[in-house]
Amino acid sequence: MLSGSDTGIGHALAKYLDSLGFVVFAGVLNKDGPGAEELRRCCSQRLSVLQLDITNTTQVKEAYLTVSEKVQNAGLWGVVNNAGILGFPADGELLPMSTYRHCMEVNFFGAVEVSKTFLPLLRKSRGRLVNMSSMAGGIPLPRYAAYGASKAALSMFSGVMRQELSKWGIKVMAIHPSGFRTGIEGTAEQWDRQEKELMENLPAATRQAYGEEYLLGLRNYLLHLPSLCAPDLSPVLGSVLHALLARRPQGLYTPGRGAYIPLCIFCCFPLWLYDLF
Repeated sequence: MLSGSDTGIGHALAKYLDSLGFVVFAGVLNKDGPGAEELRRCCSQRLSVLQLDITNTTQVKEAYLTVSEKVQNAGLWGVVNNAGILGFPADGELLPMSTYRHCMEVNFFGAVEVSKTFLPLLRKSRGRLVNMSSMAGGIPLPRYAAYGASKAALSMFSGVMRQELSKWGIKVMAIHPSGFRTGIEGTAEQWDRQEKELMENLPAATRQAYGEEYLLGLRNYLLHLPSLCAPDLSPVLGSVLHALLARRPQGLYTPGRGAYIPLCIFCCFPLWLYDLF
């Protein structure tokens, strides 16, 4: 069972696992949307599309009941918490509190609720829990205070659950991809709405401290963000597959070119050197 299958990594992963013969339960934010329709059209009948807004407790419970009915006593082999949002990438002081709350609600609390709800099925199969975190969840990155904090919480949750669930043979892994073009960047309308909220809530003193030129430059950063991300998702898909199937999966995966390098610098060298890097 995986969440966030409408677009990006979740969409590609649903297709990939289906092509390998998995029975896939693909949770989507909109079961009537183009992503869900494409999954129904392109994938085998083994794949089931589930309406799953992970911030909606009722939908999470309904998804659990649907999956339970289909797998019955066999249990569920894997849960992949992939659904997530980026939020407006800007300096932490500039971001409205709503951005922090929304990132935590989706990226952390939603994933925790899905995990807790589906754990009885994983316990039956001694299965796998895979949480899609981010490189920003392991190291501090400028302009990702809200997103990074929510993903760091998810990574810590993964580590603790890995320790606590081992007594039942359940393996828990966190994925920390580097920059990939996933669609999480959002649409122009979403950015316009979030940018408007950001600008309207800025105190005059803060606006003056940063300067109009810098604030306008945030939009240019957004426009260039996709060009900084790798279009080929296969390293991430391969990491998830290994996490699901390997006899001894890694606790942490860092797919993407050089994704482990900043993490190594952050962990092994003085902080001033990492900040300079």
